[in-house]
Amino acid sequence: MPAQLGYVHASADVAESASIASGSKIWHYAQVRENAVIGENCIVGRGAYVGTGVEVGDNCKIQNYALVYEPAKLARGVFIGPAVVLTNDHFPRAINADGTPKSADNWQPVGVDIREGASIGAGATCVAPLVIGRWALVGSGSVVVKDVPDFALVVGSPARRIGWVGKGGQPLTADPADSSLYVCPATGERYRQTDQHLLIEVD
Repeated sequence: MPAQLGYVHASADVAESASIASGSKIWHYAQVRENAVIGENCIVGRGAYVGTGVEVGDNCKIQNYALVYEPAKLARGVFIGPAVVLTNDHFPRAINADGTPKSADNWQPVGVDIREGASIGAGATCVAPLVIGRWALVGSGSVVVKDVPDFALVVGSPARRIGWVGKGGQPLTADPADSSLYVCPATGERYRQTDQHLLIEVD
C-alpha cells in the first residue's frame, strides 16, 4: 500500500492505494481516488475531488470544491482555485448511440497537463485535452479550450491571452524603449517576447 504520510481529515475519503506525501493536508469531505499521487506540502481543500491516478507535484494547492479529473497532471507549485473543473472527456455522453449506458470501455479519458507554477483562478473550466504552460495565470471564471503558453495571462470564454505575468503572479510591464521586453514589478526579472512566447532574459 502506498504511503500516506500527510494529514487526512476524518471526513475525507482517501483510497488505500493513494499516496499522500509528508506535509500534505487533505481536508474535510475531500475525495482522493485510487492510485492518485499527492506530493509534499500540498493542500487539498474541503470537498475537492482528485481522480484516479492523478499526479500532483510538491507544493500544490487544490482549493475547496475543485474537481481534478483523471488523467490530469499537476507539476510543482500549481494553484487550483475554488470550484475549478479540469475535464477529461472531449465528447461527453451518458449513453452510447444505441441508447446503452456508456462504460469505461466506451471512451478514452483525456487530461489537462498543468506545468510548474501555473495558477487557475476560481470557477474556471479547463476543457481537456490541453496544456497550461509554466507560470501561466488563468483568470477566474474563464473557459480554457486551447493550450496556454508559459507566462500567459488568459481570461474569458473562450479564454484568450490579454497579457503576460511573471513568476510573482503580477502582470508584466512593457519596456517603453523595447516593445519585446517586459519587466516583473514583483521580482525585477526581465522577459523577452518572441512570436507568441515569453522567455526569461538572462543577463
